[in-house]
Amino acid sequence: MTPTYDLIIKIAKVPFRVRCRCRETAEFLRPYMTEEGVIFTGEPAEDNEASRLAPPLFTIAPAPDDLLRMADELDRTAEKEGRRGGPYSEAYLEQNAVHALLAEQMVSQGVLLMHGSALSMDGRGYIFTAKSGTGKSTHARLWREVFGERVRMINDDKPMLRVQQGGVSVWGTPWDGKHHLSSNEGAPLAAIVQIRRAAENRIEPMTRADAFPLLMQQTYASADPATGIKILVLQRQILEKTAFYTLDCNMDPEAAKAAWEGLTGAPGIPGLPG
Repeated sequence: MTPTYDLIIKIAKVPFRVRCRCRETAEFLRPYMTEEGVIFTGEPAEDNEASRLAPPLFTIAPAPDDLLRMADELDRTAEKEGRRGGPYSEAYLEQNAVHALLAEQMVSQGVLLMHGSALSMDGRGYIFTAKSGTGKSTHARLWREVFGERVRMINDDKPMLRVQQGGVSVWGTPWDGKHHLSSNEGAPLAAIVQIRRAAENRIEPMTRADAFPLLMQQTYASADPATGIKILVLQRQILEKTAFYTLDCNMDPEAAKAAWEGLTGAPGIPGLPG
């Protein structure tokens, strides 16, 4: 597959090159271009101005085999969930292939893909994670409704966690769920919250023993043993640097208030029952 679009992208402060065939994929990634931009070209561009200004650390270039493998994976997922699989457009397969290849490459940069709904509140990041259909996106929506402009969505489905010596930060990606809520920005990660449906709202800290299997379940897993070891190291660092909570909640606005108070000890929100 000859690349048609040669892009310089930056996610979680990591610059990389994407070579793709479909214009839809280039447009999909456009919000995450570096300031130096996107190079539309019929052939790969090795020595362009963007490469010199934002040197990419690696290259993502989906091959035909990657698209076929992605179609098989999507079909298997659909079968498990009782849905019909393909057919899939070439652009859709290419975007998913870029995602899979990127998740693998990012591990070596200290960045780990996670499944969850991530937002920032007063400049600090929070991730809500749960089994599919539990309501993590709904709970994030309640925060937006209750706290208004204090909340910014980072990513509603597949954020990235960047692990550094000073702490963990959460970053947006273009793969942002059915509601397409994301932004090309990040925030220091304050907490990861497991959501469970319940009639009454209650939030409690998780032990590391409980948090570790949750983190393993909701973060990227590699088939490559060497990459798997690096992932394990990142997961342990995330456990050491991040607070974990379990939130039993309903889908009322009161749930957002209860979560915020439990996470921060902050007082209630005017206008909501105390």
